[in-house]
Amino acid sequence: MGPIELNKRRIFILVAGVFTCVILFTGLPSSERVQDGLHSIPIPGIPQGPQLAPGKDPDSAWDFPDPEHAKEESVHHEVPKPEHTTVVPPAPDTEAYDLHPINQLMEEADHAFRVYEGSASQTFRQTVEKYRSKYGRHPPPGFRDWYKFARKRNVVNIDDFDHIMDDLRPFWSVEPSYIRTHAAHMWENEGHGAAGIHIRDHKVGKVNFGSWRSETFEGVVNTFIEYLPDMDIAMNRLDQPRVVVPFEDLQEMLQKEQQGRIMHPEAMDSFTFNQSDLLDLSIQDKGLDNSTRLDAAWFNAAGKQYMEVAAKACPPESPARRNMSMAETDALYKESSAGIVTNFNLSSDLCTVGPAIQDLHGMMYSASSMLPTHRLVPIFGECKVNVNNDILFPANMYYRHDDRYDYSPDDDVDWRSKNNNIIWRGVTSGGVQIADNWERMHRQRLVQLTNGTWTALNHKMYPVLTETQSSPASAHSDENITYTPVPSFHPDAFALAHSDIGFVESWGCVPDCSFYDDVFSWKAQTTLTSQFRSRYLIDVDGHSFSGRWHAFLQSKSLGLKATIFREWHDSRLFAWRHFVPVDNRYDELYALLTYFMGYGSDEDRGFNEQAGDLNPNVYVRSHDKEAQKIARQSREWAHRVLRREDIEVYMFRLLLEYARICDDNRDRIGYSGDGSELDDFDNAHAAGGWGLGKWPWTKEKDAGTEKPRDD
Repeated sequence: MGPIELNKRRIFILVAGVFTCVILFTGLPSSERVQDGLHSIPIPGIPQGPQLAPGKDPDSAWDFPDPEHAKEESVHHEVPKPEHTTVVPPAPDTEAYDLHPINQLMEEADHAFRVYEGSASQTFRQTVEKYRSKYGRHPPPGFRDWYKFARKRNVVNIDDFDHIMDDLRPFWSVEPSYIRTHAAHMWENEGHGAAGIHIRDHKVGKVNFGSWRSETFEGVVNTFIEYLPDMDIAMNRLDQPRVVVPFEDLQEMLQKEQQGRIMHPEAMDSFTFNQSDLLDLSIQDKGLDNSTRLDAAWFNAAGKQYMEVAAKACPPESPARRNMSMAETDALYKESSAGIVTNFNLSSDLCTVGPAIQDLHGMMYSASSMLPTHRLVPIFGECKVNVNNDILFPANMYYRHDDRYDYSPDDDVDWRSKNNNIIWRGVTSGGVQIADNWERMHRQRLVQLTNGTWTALNHKMYPVLTETQSSPASAHSDENITYTPVPSFHPDAFALAHSDIGFVESWGCVPDCSFYDDVFSWKAQTTLTSQFRSRYLIDVDGHSFSGRWHAFLQSKSLGLKATIFREWHDSRLFAWRHFVPVDNRYDELYALLTYFMGYGSDEDRGFNEQAGDLNPNVYVRSHDKEAQKIARQSREWAHRVLRREDIEVYMFRLLLEYARICDDNRDRIGYSGDGSELDDFDNAHAAGGWGLGKWPWTKEKDAGTEKPRDD
């Protein structure tokens, strides 16, 4: 036997000996460490039993530890077991469930979110391929620069810009010169409520009817303006959205857009220079400008209910254009036992809920301004309702620094230190108010129905769910927790104990607000951040969208949302995972609050009537952990996808897509490559780890060293 074979044999004998010793050692019953390890190893295909020791609080990643809570966990002991016993997993049919509708909605939202996260493109190649697959066109010129811009800002989902594409689709059905002409001159009549923003030679050359909104808009655009061609932008100056194209007209436009999709194999990756119909900035007196003007056909709808204008934009079979019962409409987006919202998109869809809330929302009943058109015109707006065809962009309030709307951790506290109540502060905005109509305003209704004194005096009752008598007393039971509806819950005592909702002042009344003197007691002014001392923050519309929603989502509290408005961020927020949706009628609000906060005595569990208790048969155990979980998920997600950087990326993509529909050669321009030229860029992304401080890098010219870029 040669020396090589001998060495191989020695090595084999050594390895075999070590392996034998390991097996003998781990097989000894006195090895508690190994036994504990065996108990924690999941076996594929076999349901796992309960953990023998409590797991780490999932909120510890962002909550300060609560010493009392930690103390309780630290004294948890398991029952001693003989050394040779094993843990037998429970049979699948013994697993218990909490059958409250909210639990199921949370599970469905988690699943939808996982699909969303898992579907995001990871490379430029994938992004380009998905773009063409979804939209039937090449990406616009500048797409490669946009992609790098977005990746350097650590955008979570590089594909999630469908809102932009949906907004711009109808404009493919009209000539580019039509879009340019409207955008160039829409601002000229001050009474039409539009500002004009004009980009020339990679800078904002002029702004007509400027304000803090246009200044903020300009600040966002300046972060990527070097990549933009010349363009004119018309921006809405009013609170309310503007464009309502009739449904039948819109369907023809969308059909024309789809039939016109084309991908030239050698498209030009650049915009067309020196196009006509842009505003001539050298002419100071618009009266001397003989350019073509087009009539946007704005009309004053003051005094009309909004559905009189909006219904034309709804499908013929929708509740807005059919005589559907309230029950039939509710079944489209709410579950039946307590009216809890199951489809947040439909809950703000005026074609679905418009008839039900037309007398219950300020903008729907008595808008502060209403200057719409039924023609397709290119006007940019910060929000809209689903029937509008305005071009959405991220609200300026979310980008500018303003203590009234910015999240600050200074006054935020961990969940366990927050008050177990729901808070809201605001003014009486929402619509034009007079003595005979204020009770139809959405903010006023919220303040009233969460006031225990008012509900008691007016004998108000609302639907909730209560646990059935067959539900187990212990949450650790193997029996399911079931519920039954209670349609007549008296909220008086609950509201007095858990609601801190009220107005700080009156505003928006004609001729004045003196009729409120005998209605509301005004609460003291408070800062936005001081509201974070409460666990539950409800957000509702004013005249328009609410500018505090981002801050609510970024806080350690749980946000509840009732709105009719659509915003740029909607597709990246998942109801029941990142926030709690609320119907605009608020009729299920107490069902939500009693679920999260709990109601009734754990001892009586709603089955032993107590003297003076108006709800003797209502018991719901607290679901505080579920509330805390949504709040944590909201906070973590909002700090990833609602940043100023995300607004910049959205705006950059929006203006590239807008520039293309304005281009006379729009069918022959775009990015036609396969994305391979950014393979090295994407590989560096994968190796360096976006957002980990390792990428991107830039050379420091003077020192000759490398420093991470702060884009």
